[in-house]
Amino acid sequence: MASRVLGLVRDILIARYLGAGPVADAFFVAFKFPNFFRRLFAEGAFNAAFVPQFSAILEREGKAAARIFAEAALAVMIFVLLPAVIIAQFAMPQIMIVLAPGFRGDPQTFLLAVELTRMTFPYLLFMALTALFGGVLNSLGKFAAVAAAPVFLNIILIFALVFLSFVLPTPGHTLAIGVAVAGAFQLLLVAVSAARNGMPLFLRWPQLTRQVRTTLRLMVPGAIGAGVVQINLVIDVMLASLLPAGSISYLYYADRLAQFPLGVIGVATGVALLPLMSRQLGQGDPQAAVSSQNRAIELALLLTVPAAAALVAIPEQIVALLFERGTFDAASTEATARALIAFAVGIPAYVVIKALTPGFFARGDTATPVMIAGFAMIINIAAAIILMQYFAHAGIALATAISAWVNALLLLLFLARKAYFRPDRRLVSRVPRIFVASLAMAFAVHYAEAQFGVLFIQGFWSKAGAMMALVVGGVAIFSLLALGLRAVTLAEVRSILRR
Repeated sequence: MASRVLGLVRDILIARYLGAGPVADAFFVAFKFPNFFRRLFAEGAFNAAFVPQFSAILEREGKAAARIFAEAALAVMIFVLLPAVIIAQFAMPQIMIVLAPGFRGDPQTFLLAVELTRMTFPYLLFMALTALFGGVLNSLGKFAAVAAAPVFLNIILIFALVFLSFVLPTPGHTLAIGVAVAGAFQLLLVAVSAARNGMPLFLRWPQLTRQVRTTLRLMVPGAIGAGVVQINLVIDVMLASLLPAGSISYLYYADRLAQFPLGVIGVATGVALLPLMSRQLGQGDPQAAVSSQNRAIELALLLTVPAAAALVAIPEQIVALLFERGTFDAASTEATARALIAFAVGIPAYVVIKALTPGFFARGDTATPVMIAGFAMIINIAAAIILMQYFAHAGIALATAISAWVNALLLLLFLARKAYFRPDRRLVSRVPRIFVASLAMAFAVHYAEAQFGVLFIQGFWSKAGAMMALVVGGVAIFSLLALGLRAVTLAEVRSILRR
């Protein structure tokens, strides 16, 4: 939560200093490219392949054997990624032609994007290694340091924007350098935490041991299976670069708001669920693993569906309050709000994906998500190309949401067909009640905003007060409806808060 709140502050400052123009578009591409590989390979595929193996070795053979495996994986990762980062520095113009083909029509934006991406790209190496240490810590049941690492990314970027923006040619340069520095700091944080928890990792000469080969083999399909949402977002950037200037920025700001509930709840659910299910399956208790997955889906939807409904109900008011200042004007607010509605439609699907994929990865099954991901990507590309003709950048966001729902539903279908998962009676009963309570709350909030909307065209504090009233009222309405419909009970709320 701290990470997401500071990330919101960071994005508010980016909107103020960069707005939604060519410099912002160039930086968002520069930040998204290494971030894409981080989420796809480092966090997604690597964790999916590494954590179950590490957890199983830790359970069967103890810490010493698990540490040897982790050190071997660390050595191979450095051996592969360090040359890749160096090569990318030289090949960045060619890479940019593929990543943002629309920039070729604007040489100044193209060259700026190449320059900024060269600055940010070392972040990939740092965060890949951070993911390895994070997988070790999560397998040990230690989640705090890994969750806190992005806090320092946001702190460093906020500091750079406020105090160093006028030192370099553009605020985009300041942010790009800050990204690389923050990556190094995050790596240091988790490495120290692993050592303090009895799992220091030392450099070895890289060797493809049997266990490392298994990890690499599982990573290849896992990269697609775990990262379909990230792949879709990169496709969004490629297509948005073909639209008028600012389109990439509108999608970025909207995605950041949509990612807020996903990042706080959805990602945390997947991170905690994978090692838990791996241990339960390793102990020969598949029923416990299925039960854990049911409760994870239920809790994730309970906390994120109402958030998604609220984003759809009052998108312009949220965007205006957070971003409309400095170089971010009313036109940018309206354009971002349209993308936000489209992204928000897919939030429940994104959360379900995070809760369902551990059901495959904990069993070493990465082939099935590959097939599902490939189909979902085809849906995304086709829908984006069609919808952007009618809704511009908002059509791209809507296509991403549609493909996420396709992905989630197919994951659920194949988990059930493989007998890996079956929704229990409690989950089947409560999910519709969560959606009913959320929709009723959204209508109430939208009606209240329509009655008191004049407050949102006055000063900042008037907007902030009105938004706080809507948030408090929306939470109260949803809570009463959820309890009244028995989508959750008071005893369960107390249990969640205690834990």
